[in-house]
Amino acid sequence: QVQLLESGGGSVEAGGVLTLPCTASGPVFSINNMGWYRQTPRQERELVAQLFRGDSTYYSDSAKDRFTISGDMTKNSVSLQMRGLNVEDTGIYYCSLQDRRDSYWGQGTQVTVTT
Repeated sequence: QVQLLESGGGSVEAGGVLTLPCTASGPVFSINNMGWYRQTPRQERELVAQLFRGDSTYYSDSAKDRFTISGDMTKNSVSLQMRGLNVEDTGIYYCSLQDRRDSYWGQGTQVTVTT
């Protein structure tokens, strides 16, 4: 069974930096993409950033110029560096992985930005 292990969440002051690593274990088969989603009390889960096989990336409008996604799909890992955090970034962040067979989710890690 594929499992995604997330870490790096926590509380940070506005303007601060957090990095969220994620590593997959289990029978992963030819990853298409890995990414990070965010869910808040006011909004459904939304895609924040995604890394594709071949190293192309996608960022939501709110993540552009502040967040950087990187990873090594040969090691089933992805990391999201978040800079210039603001209170609107508060939420539960979920790591995702899509391979040729299925899509998988992590359990989520809480990020809280304080003023």
